[in-house]
Amino acid sequence: MTTTPSSPLTTVGRSVPRYELADKLSGAAQYSADISLPGMLHGVIVRSPHPHADVLSVDPSQALALSGVRAVVTPQDVSDARLAPDMLVLDTRVRFVGDEVAAVAADDLDTARRAAALVRVEYSVLPFVTDPVAALEPDAPQIHPHGNLAIPEPLALQRGDPYSLQSNAGFAAADIVLEETYHLPTHSATPLEPRAALASWEGDHLTVWKSTRGVHVDRDVLAQALGLDAANVRVIGPNMGGSYGNKDESRMAALAALLSRQSGRPVRIEYSREEEFVAGRTRHGGRINLRIGITRDGDITAIHGDALMDSGAYQATAPQMTRRIGQGILYLYRCPNVRFDARTVTTNRPVAGSYRALGAPQGHFALETLMDRAAEAIGMDPLAFRLRNHVPPEGQAGPRLTPLDQIVDGQPVEGGIPFSSNGMEECLRRGAAEFGWAEPFEHADPSDPFIRRGRGISIMLYRGGVGFDSAARLAIGDDGKVHLISGLIDVGEGAVTVLCQLAAEALAVPYEDVIPRFADTQGTPDAPITAGSAATFSTGTAVVQAADSLREQLLEAAAGRLEADVSALSITDGAVGVADDPARRVTYAELARAVAPQTFTAEATITPGSPDYIVNSFGAHFCEIEVDTATGRVRVTRYVAAHDSGRIINPRTALNQVEGAISQMLGFALSEELITDEPTGVTLNGSYLEHKSPTIQDYPDITTIFADVIDPIGPMGAKALGEVPSVGVAPAIANALYDAIGVRFTRLPITPDRVLNALAQR
Repeated sequence: MTTTPSSPLTTVGRSVPRYELADKLSGAAQYSADISLPGMLHGVIVRSPHPHADVLSVDPSQALALSGVRAVVTPQDVSDARLAPDMLVLDTRVRFVGDEVAAVAADDLDTARRAAALVRVEYSVLPFVTDPVAALEPDAPQIHPHGNLAIPEPLALQRGDPYSLQSNAGFAAADIVLEETYHLPTHSATPLEPRAALASWEGDHLTVWKSTRGVHVDRDVLAQALGLDAANVRVIGPNMGGSYGNKDESRMAALAALLSRQSGRPVRIEYSREEEFVAGRTRHGGRINLRIGITRDGDITAIHGDALMDSGAYQATAPQMTRRIGQGILYLYRCPNVRFDARTVTTNRPVAGSYRALGAPQGHFALETLMDRAAEAIGMDPLAFRLRNHVPPEGQAGPRLTPLDQIVDGQPVEGGIPFSSNGMEECLRRGAAEFGWAEPFEHADPSDPFIRRGRGISIMLYRGGVGFDSAARLAIGDDGKVHLISGLIDVGEGAVTVLCQLAAEALAVPYEDVIPRFADTQGTPDAPITAGSAATFSTGTAVVQAADSLREQLLEAAAGRLEADVSALSITDGAVGVADDPARRVTYAELARAVAPQTFTAEATITPGSPDYIVNSFGAHFCEIEVDTATGRVRVTRYVAAHDSGRIINPRTALNQVEGAISQMLGFALSEELITDEPTGVTLNGSYLEHKSPTIQDYPDITTIFADVIDPIGPMGAKALGEVPSVGVAPAIANALYDAIGVRFTRLPITPDRVLNALAQR
């Protein structure tokens, strides 16, 4: 969706300040844990010490006898209403160490913690399983009544026939077949802000302030779980201290609401740092077996990926993650015969959920490291191999299966559909030139015999923003300001700033004249969760469409006032004027005051996407690393990231997204793993000290390039960016490691001990 402003482009493409920047810099910004209400109580959750057990009884009497304790909620106090298909508000079965058993509320946090320790729980301990392979054995402990599959049926997606018996198709046509199994770690998003929720009742009306990715979605879930009309539930999303897609709902808000209703006072629950690690949401671990067939000329004849992933104790986002793991395998490389199989299982581990790019980093790590092996097997440069084989602008070969009048999935399997835009070749060529890929390279450090250097490359694709139905409302105030109203929440990526820029551009007003109202179910149109890098593309399209409608209203109103035809009018600087007579003009404020008490308002609800094109974003990463062969330490010294995300609305924010994603994913590649003790099911490293996240000392110099691409489908030419840069980091580093020391790593993270062990075995 595009719009043609009547004035030159002035806001889109500029690095305007983020709308919330002043409040954050001054300390005025409030986060969920900052909000306090008169008489507020503090809630603490009682958690299971067992990985799998039935809760036989919960005795809160000692806790309630403690001075200052106002409420205790147990499974006996809660109905069978569900927060998710496999999760009750409180259950009489616990499924991981840290699972919720009960909750208490007291006058202060210390009292609440003491009370939680006094709640007496009788358990019947059950056998447990922490390994996803073992969870599928016939005699494995059954974690849920429906079994241990987190998705109802194994996923099986195919284009063409990789295993065709014809001599000219699939693996049968390959000169070389390569196969490898890759192991992926479970790890935490480690946000600076632990999640928090504050609940308060006024009669039958509930208001919740909480860490969230979607206020309207949370409202509906809470209403159903608590037996309320959704109109009686208000959810507000304050500022967020880093989400990375990871602020999935747990039981916290529902428990805070129940404690509040029982005590008659507001109740806030905030996770401790350890709780955030253990009871928050992790990235899915698991294994991927990948097989590819190639000819000696460098063509790919077949690809087959088979994933077995660990969802932890509950389903959460397992269906979405499982599908996204396969997208690179299915579509990144031109290949007529591909197949992707996947199973995601529940285990007695902490729950896995959304985390930046949900599944794509795992799938691309397997794909891009095996593609490097393929290039080596035929003696072809890795860059040349990717230039030859990446999916072209016309898409994949094969028939279209989606009906012609339906929007094409952003994660397709079928062929026969072109991309709306595809800047992969530009990313590869410009990135390689900036990196100096063709220049001579010294692997040895003449000043230190233990240092080896290497260079690596990876490419990636990601859904370009096609997601759920999105809505936006625009109105003109009597001061001429533009009010942008949406239920969407900014999870830290700068979405609200970008959407304000789109509104300002479409209505030809200064960015500062757009007043946003977001992240509150009261008075905003329904909005989906902020996920899948869809905010700019989806809600941005709704903003532009609403702006087009509002422009028409303003032009019609001004035509009568100026006694001119609409065709003779133009919009500039917050006013409508006669194009060939600049003195004849009327401002938005004057038009708004003239129609008061009525207002100029427009709302658009859209289903994002296109029936004619696949909308995807693309990227190519190049990195240089140093390996200390004496200590096993890997240091990324230089990084070039080239991305096609359509028109860049705010260059500074876009740069922050790329640099932040790369720096963040160094942990996935080199250091981060949330470890569960196999004999006990206990999380062993739920702290910043032991969950080895990278710090600023680990961040490399990063050069970012944006391809010169305008997407014809996206709002003013934009498409997804927020998650895409995180996808290619691990394989680029792993490929550079092979270049440096001749060892291919198939297990993440690539820690110093694993490097030393690999060198010793070599």
